[in-house]
Amino acid sequence: MKIPFPATATLLVSVGAVLAACSSAKPATEAPRPVRTAEVRYDATAEQSRYVGTIQARHEVEQGFRVGGKIVQRHVDVGQAVRSGDILAVLDDTDYRLAEQAAQQQAIASAAKSWQADSDRNRLAELKTDGSVSASDEERAQSNARMSKAAAEADAKQLEVARNRLAYTVLRASQSGVVTSVKFEVGQVVAEGQPVVAIADSSEPEVVVDVPEGEVAAFKLAQYKASLAAMPDESFDVTLRELAPQAAAQTRTYRARLKPATPRALPLGATATLLVQAPAGNGSVASIPAAAITQLDGKPAVWLVHAGGGRGAATVNLTPVDVQGYRNDQALVSGPRAGDLVVTAGVQKMAPGLKVALSNASPSAPIQQATR
Repeated sequence: MKIPFPATATLLVSVGAVLAACSSAKPATEAPRPVRTAEVRYDATAEQSRYVGTIQARHEVEQGFRVGGKIVQRHVDVGQAVRSGDILAVLDDTDYRLAEQAAQQQAIASAAKSWQADSDRNRLAELKTDGSVSASDEERAQSNARMSKAAAEADAKQLEVARNRLAYTVLRASQSGVVTSVKFEVGQVVAEGQPVVAIADSSEPEVVVDVPEGEVAAFKLAQYKASLAAMPDESFDVTLRELAPQAAAQTRTYRARLKPATPRALPLGATATLLVQAPAGNGSVASIPAAAITQLDGKPAVWLVHAGGGRGAATVNLTPVDVQGYRNDQALVSGPRAGDLVVTAGVQKMAPGLKVALSNASPSAPIQQATR
């Protein structure tokens, strides 16, 4: 069926009008995506860190018997104050008394032999003058006298060792202090040298903390204050006495020991908080939230906001940065210019040239350095 020419023309005009109307419609514009930002500032501000440690004695000794045996007496308990020379525990000394008596008898016998040999030598020396004995007999007598004397001296030393071992069955405190650990009971058999009692000198307490490897350099130059968990509002100055030259094998941290600047009594074993005030930096790094860090070609980068000419016309661009370190949830970076705005949330949803709107209540407010 053929359509008349006038109807065909009318149809073509209608289709053209529809197409023209469609081509004149403007495409919908995408709304700017709200973002949170932080301003980059290179302020030379001091950094504060907090470490949790314990109060320990500077001098703590683990003591044990210098001989082995069965413990028959115990004279101390944990927390008890002792003085140097106080009896801590006693071993069964029956065998050691018998050994001392045997050594004493052996020493007496050796002394008698030595006296007899010396007497024989003197007698032969007198007989040699008239030719009654030969020179060889006299030499044998002198040699026998010397050997007998040496044997007597050796047995005398053995007697002294036996007496010492008998004395070692009584364990005495090597220093004054507080008993912090008791690892034995009456009736227990202990080996020679086995630690059984720990004594701490409470007159020199210290704050002991573990410092991460990346913070050791700044820790050495800092100023320190400490407080106890029982009295958090009362702080006192401490000074660094010792910093371990080698990191612990398990934690890879360096142990620091700090003593009160003014001598004071501190409860051993108490939890302490150490506030470390590091010296002010030179303003070469800026502190931004660690959540702002992303990657560009495998290297650290951040999304910088570039403001446009009108409201809502800001865009983002990925810019590489140098990360100098981390402080809890903060990253220390260099590279961006002071005053640049860095996207701090939702960085995984950003794209180059994406239009954004600043959702911060105060976009220019800097992010403050966090403390540990």
